[in-house]
Amino acid sequence: MKNESLYYRVLKEELLPAMGCTEPISVAFASAKAASILGGVPETIGIFASGGLIKNIRCVTVPNTDGLIGIEASAIAGAISAKPEKELEVLEDLSEEDKRMMRVYLSQNRTTLQLLETPHNLHFIIRASLGDNTVEIEVKHLHTNITKITLNNEVLFHDEGVTQKYQGKLTDRSFMTVEEIIEFATTTEWSRLQTILQPQIDKNMAIAMEGFSKPYGVSIGKALLKHYPTVYGKMKAFTASASEARMCGSNLPVITNSGSGNQGIASSVPIIVYAQEMNLSTEQMIRALALSNLLTIYQKSYIGRLSAFCGAISATASSGAALTYLCGGSLEQIKMTIINSLADAAGVVCDGAKASCASKIATGLDSAFLSHFLALENQTYQPYTGFLKLTVDEAIHSVGRIATEGMKDTDRVILQIMLEK
Repeated sequence: MKNESLYYRVLKEELLPAMGCTEPISVAFASAKAASILGGVPETIGIFASGGLIKNIRCVTVPNTDGLIGIEASAIAGAISAKPEKELEVLEDLSEEDKRMMRVYLSQNRTTLQLLETPHNLHFIIRASLGDNTVEIEVKHLHTNITKITLNNEVLFHDEGVTQKYQGKLTDRSFMTVEEIIEFATTTEWSRLQTILQPQIDKNMAIAMEGFSKPYGVSIGKALLKHYPTVYGKMKAFTASASEARMCGSNLPVITNSGSGNQGIASSVPIIVYAQEMNLSTEQMIRALALSNLLTIYQKSYIGRLSAFCGAISATASSGAALTYLCGGSLEQIKMTIINSLADAAGVVCDGAKASCASKIATGLDSAFLSHFLALENQTYQPYTGFLKLTVDEAIHSVGRIATEGMKDTDRVILQIMLEK
């Protein structure tokens, strides 16, 4: 097919490993870069962060820190690790002595946090000092995308290519359509897809099992398994379990989608569980995973990395469409599933990363299942009702506008509420 190589490239760009929630790890990565330039642990660290970043870090547990929470802890952990080359797995090798140092550093109030006035949702600056030297690391748009480095006000690196629509770093996504995504996922060489998707199967299912093994959050996965004894209940339970473990401090990595571990989990775990429960072939599962992941990437290309729109809804809608594929649904029925999901659940707000993200994923999957069942009955909501347009692609574009234009004030108010004492 015409754009086959581009779809492979997009999958490789967006399905990346990360340890913990990607926003705190992004801060840890930049702080580690600053420490590596300074040649030691900074004496002071200043963090200047966008509202979207603060919102997504404030309540989440930083992995491999013995339960530390928040943006200051993220910066300290990264500075002590000083391994920026590990990118979103920068905190993987922290020792017990490192963790002790973190708590001491945190107790000494040597970090400061200020809101950064910026039009960008993912934008922050780390200012770290050691002796007579001060380093600033600026990150924009993508979690590991350093756009500027200064040492004592001397610019060492500067790249503003990220002002382009696709951040100047990613493959232009304008070629993507729902119909072509379905064609790619169902016709390309599946064994080639497996080399990209197998890590997602292994890692995301491992953290799902981890979620059942310890009392993370409110143990939503265990509750769902007990009270929802069907294949659909199991799909929700494993997916929520993986998210809850990740949000509440598990050290296990996940394969992300579009910069989010929860989106990576919600795009994959329901499909893996369904395929296993129904004894489907490996090929069927791999193709469904490719479909789900690409549909999530496509939707997020209009929404952006961070917004007031819950990205798990995009991912669960994609899982619902992949479920329709696995059940033998036609091209039109797969499209119907997406339209039904967006008509139902679009508008769930993101109030930061935390344990209840797992519950929102479970709610999104309920919507996805209903949308799937309706599609199999050839039932779908009509064009030009609400924000829906004539085609599924136009509906996805509409949701992108709602997230990026319509929910700016929502995002601002959510942050204000979160910061109130």
